[in-house]
Amino acid sequence: MPFLAFIGANARWLAGGFLLFFCSSPGQTFFISLSAGNIREEYGLSHGTFGSLYMAATLASALTLTRLGQAVDRYGARQVVTFTLPMLALASALMALSQHVVLLLGSLYLLRLFGQGMMSHTAFTLMGRWFSAQRGRAVSLTTLGMNTGEALLPLTFVALSGSIGWRNAWWLMAFALVVLALPAVTALFAVERDPRASDPVARAATARDWTRAEMLRDPLFPLVMLAMAPPAFIGNTIFFHQVHLAELRGWPPEVFASSFTLYAAMTIVFTLVSGQLVDRVSGVALLPFYLLPLGLGCVVLGSGGEPWICFVFMALYGLSNGFSFTLFGSLWPELYGVGFLGSIRAVIMAMLVFASAAGPGLAGLLIDAGIGYPGQVVAMGIYCLMVSAAMVPVASRLKARRAGAASAAAVAAPGDG
Repeated sequence: MPFLAFIGANARWLAGGFLLFFCSSPGQTFFISLSAGNIREEYGLSHGTFGSLYMAATLASALTLTRLGQAVDRYGARQVVTFTLPMLALASALMALSQHVVLLLGSLYLLRLFGQGMMSHTAFTLMGRWFSAQRGRAVSLTTLGMNTGEALLPLTFVALSGSIGWRNAWWLMAFALVVLALPAVTALFAVERDPRASDPVARAATARDWTRAEMLRDPLFPLVMLAMAPPAFIGNTIFFHQVHLAELRGWPPEVFASSFTLYAAMTIVFTLVSGQLVDRVSGVALLPFYLLPLGLGCVVLGSGGEPWICFVFMALYGLSNGFSFTLFGSLWPELYGVGFLGSIRAVIMAMLVFASAAGPGLAGLLIDAGIGYPGQVVAMGIYCLMVSAAMVPVASRLKARRAGAASAAAVAAPGDG
């Protein structure tokens, strides 16, 4: 099906997924970190203390997500969204209201659980279930919602915080989620997408339906996670401590905020490119390569001191991140099927949320211990390059397993009737 025809035929579901990703922004690190300076100042927190609070809230949300995420398998899309969006609005309101560190911790927990966790998890699961041969396209188009949030919201939120105060800016976000986002998404998901006879047939794009227990016993699963975790770990670490890095380099506060637009643009371009590639060559084939730009970007960011270095990093990170979004949406159905996709994704999402929590918390403690942050960034880049090399044999084994399963299915087919 031609690209524009695909969009036209599936506009309501693609638009709904786009909005889910966009509305996950208040729970994403890039958004929360915009208030990091105000939070540390008002609560009297050090980098390490705030990072530890953030890590604790995120780890708690990851543990909760392993259970709550199964709801996507049990309930309809509209029911899940009707619960998740108001809870995210409540979390935003709590951030605006909180005056005590305990309430701050509760707000962070809810933001991470229902923003980064459930909103993203629901969108990825629905796109993986509703589409097969065109899964890469669907994921690449809907994840543009998150990219749009990264492009528009940092400068907008900074401007609002400067004019009406950072707490009132969080109030405005809570209002928008309930009054604008909730009616729109529930209307778009009033009808769920069913596979159609006109859909193209997937070329072994989806594996047999593994259970969650089977996936966890798969010896290749932890190896794949080594490659899928770095964008969450590294991106959240750098975004969370962006103010600290800017202070070390002597950069104006607007440098990182303005570079988000370039990052989002690169992510958008390569999300669309990777969507086409995944549908043509599979997600497994891209595993050894997609982290290389991020690794190079980290080395550059940790080594250079000029403001333009920030833009180089954001461009390279955006390239890897575009591939990461599409891979996260298409790789798991490709490896483990769609029958238990919600339960499987809940565990994987929890692991990635754990990685996103560990990065900022660990980096904050290392900063407090006197270990230079730029050196930490370089080390993260070297890790990416090493994992990319390690994924070459892993991808070969995954391809061989899929080919063996396809051959076995072909042999068994004549006796099915």
